[in-house]
Amino acid sequence: QVQLVESGGGLVQAGGSLRLSCAASGGTINTYTMGWFRQAPGKERELVARIGWSGGSTFYADSVKARFTISRDNAKNTVYLQMNSLKPEDTAVYYCAARTRGYQYNAWGQGTQVTVSS
Repeated sequence: QVQLVESGGGLVQAGGSLRLSCAASGGTINTYTMGWFRQAPGKERELVARIGWSGGSTFYADSVKARFTISRDNAKNTVYLQMNSLKPEDTAVYYCAARTRGYQYNAWGQGTQVTVSS
């Protein structure tokens, strides 16, 4: 079972940038589609970005297009989320997840808090 650990969250001013990292251990993620999700208080968890196993087939939620970039380095067993031009509405706990079987996201990190001040 692969374990995922997010890092890079924190408090940032609106308009600033953060890069989140998702480090995998206990197994390789080179065959897995990976996703970044976020959940704000009182809101549903939403898919922010997704990337295919080879680095292609990227997807972004409309709310983050042109601001966020998902990438992966399979050699480092790591997935990244570069977040630019951050807005207060981006405030949430961000989770990294992996599709280890089929289309189900069944491996999840603990999450990292991102807070964007106005």
